[in-house]
Amino acid sequence: MLYKHILKPIFFHFDPEYVHDQMTAKGVFFGKHALTRSLIGVAYDYNGPDISKTVDGIRYRTPFLLSAGFDYNGQLSQILPHIGLGGEEVGSVTARACEGNPKPRLTRLPKSKSILVNKGLRNDGVDKIIRRLKEARSQQLEAGQAPSSKLPAPEFVVGISIARTNDAQSVPIEAGIADYVYSYKRLNEENVGDYYTLNISCPNAFGAEAFNQPELLRRLLTEIKKIPSKKPLYVKMPINIPWPQFESLLKIIDEFGLNGVVIGNLNKDYGSLDFRGEAPAVFQGGLSGKPCTHLSTDLIYKTRERFGKRFTVIGVGGVMSPETAMEKFNAGADLVQLITGMIFEGPGLIKKLCAAVAGR
Repeated sequence: MLYKHILKPIFFHFDPEYVHDQMTAKGVFFGKHALTRSLIGVAYDYNGPDISKTVDGIRYRTPFLLSAGFDYNGQLSQILPHIGLGGEEVGSVTARACEGNPKPRLTRLPKSKSILVNKGLRNDGVDKIIRRLKEARSQQLEAGQAPSSKLPAPEFVVGISIARTNDAQSVPIEAGIADYVYSYKRLNEENVGDYYTLNISCPNAFGAEAFNQPELLRRLLTEIKKIPSKKPLYVKMPINIPWPQFESLLKIIDEFGLNGVVIGNLNKDYGSLDFRGEAPAVFQGGLSGKPCTHLSTDLIYKTRERFGKRFTVIGVGGVMSPETAMEKFNAGADLVQLITGMIFEGPGLIKKLCAAVAGR
């Protein structure tokens, strides 16, 4: 009630990236102090029946994660465990720091329950983010709040999404592959992150989505698999390509023995908006939220139908309510990620999602 009727109307009068930056700063502050963590937990944490789930050897306290794209610089891992989330996906991180695309990088489309995202992989670069996450873990250990095997909080999973740097230097295919490999290697060398996701479907970058082509994905995975790693590895999938191409990518992912897929990324079809006039006439970023709901759920179902239990499937896209979350699980998702639903409905949505899982 507080968020939807008081805070949200205020926030929605300001630029969404400004609001995001302000909320991130407050989240960092709240996460540093035991009192503020506890107060947030009293209001938003889930304390009902056990709904934990173990996926690829990793235990999630709840099956809901913050999707990549929100905490892209890895700053919020001390406060997020206290709003009912079982984990988050940091990033996408890139080999070099990215300023991102020109502003506006975020545009609300409130009638369509969507956000137009044109961020362009804005992040501080993998090495700086590694240092930040290691520092967060050290602080948790000093406070006695995290076992040494966890980063950075008990039963809170930190995955890391990896993309290629959004600049002209990474456009040639060999340079793009080297960019992915550098980040993946550094994360494994430093043992930072509980799992990794290769983001091959960012629609807002130099060189577009080259690795959505099966043979180019094969070349990328050939080099990635040369890096020693004991962590689960997933691929974040596009949702606007035809099923035969999607299936071809899945076959290659299967061939290389990856653990699974994240389905999926932003929707690039502006015609899917309930109110087309909210978006620009020409493509300037991908759609989050409601326009992704049925596309991603349908692809989850088709992936399960075609490959059975071969893949771990993390469902994301248009989780705006308990009903849409349950649709993802019923289609075959093992875990569910979200961002936009929290922006439109507030952080209390997570507790509602957890209660829905507990009650099924």
